[in-house]
Amino acid sequence: MKQRVPQLESEGRHRPAKRDASSVLHASFEVAILLKGVHAALEIVGGVLLALTKPDTLAAWIRVLTQNELVEDPNDRLANLIVRAGTHYTAGAQHFGVFYLVSHGLVKLVLVLLLWRRKIWAYPLTVAVLVLFIGYQVVRWTSTHSTVLIALSLFDVLMIWLTMLEYRRLKSSDSPQSAKKSLESL
Repeated sequence: MKQRVPQLESEGRHRPAKRDASSVLHASFEVAILLKGVHAALEIVGGVLLALTKPDTLAAWIRVLTQNELVEDPNDRLANLIVRAGTHYTAGAQHFGVFYLVSHGLVKLVLVLLLWRRKIWAYPLTVAVLVLFIGYQVVRWTSTHSTVLIALSLFDVLMIWLTMLEYRRLKSSDSPQSAKKSLESL
């Protein structure tokens, strides 16, 4: 049985751990972009559906969906929360929701497409926009205490970190062509 003698770095062997970490971070960035894109598309679709749904129709849907649960347990927290939310759903709330979902989704979708096309100026822009989104989500959280807002904010923090790492990696390449070649080799 042959014993394998480890090669020294000076003998031409590359350090796979660093390359593996870089590949994992790059793949994580690409998955995060994909998830952001899907989320952006869902926000746009949700905004359009919200625009097409009248407040009275939504209230009727809520009654139908929560009726059995409230008969079974009149103190059901989730069902009562949904009913209360439905009673506060006015035309003004609808207009705000449509504007928020569609504009938020469009901004994120444009950023995702720019990042996917490796537009170097889009990386700092994405970080700035995500910081603004996090700020808004934190402000909203203070009044809603929604765990969804916290989860979205944490995902945005992760996205900022991955975007900054990817930006540094691309900037450290000699040119856009060498950056593209290095991405293809990953």
